[in-house]
Amino acid sequence: MAEIKDPENTILIELKGGTVVIELLPDVAPKHAERMKELARSGQYDNVAFHRVIEGFMAQTGDVQHGDMEDGFNLRMAGTGGSDLPDLPAEFSGIPHDRGTLGAARSQNPNSANSQFFINFKDNHFLNRQYTVYGRVISGMEHVDAITRGEPPANPDRMISVKVAADA
Repeated sequence: MAEIKDPENTILIELKGGTVVIELLPDVAPKHAERMKELARSGQYDNVAFHRVIEGFMAQTGDVQHGDMEDGFNLRMAGTGGSDLPDLPAEFSGIPHDRGTLGAARSQNPNSANSQFFINFKDNHFLNRQYTVYGRVISGMEHVDAITRGEPPANPDRMISVKVAADA
């Protein structure tokens, strides 16, 4: 596992294959980093499905409203919900959408990000300055690469648990 320099701004996502360590970027996107920590600490990300996983592009999760449901209806709804917290304003920056970066998922409205996020499988620079980058995988990218593909996958992988490293 990678050396954790700032446990308060490091997220540990437990997947079926192992732990993914994410370094948040609070200096770049403070509201998004704070939201992720808040949802992790309240347990809302635990057992949430990766509902949109596109080969050669990204893996999306974080629909805390629908993504922890086991039935097909709610999985079909996954991707349409957020949390009960207000949407976040865009925090676009010059940080590129490189492989392993964490981006805020949103609707057409740039200020509609809430709880959903995606992890880039490869460099996706066409997303630069259009979606907020607020973290990067520093360890465990092989576990992200192993996430089951689909929109939604027939048997989606889930975030077993999501914790702030300072609390782990």
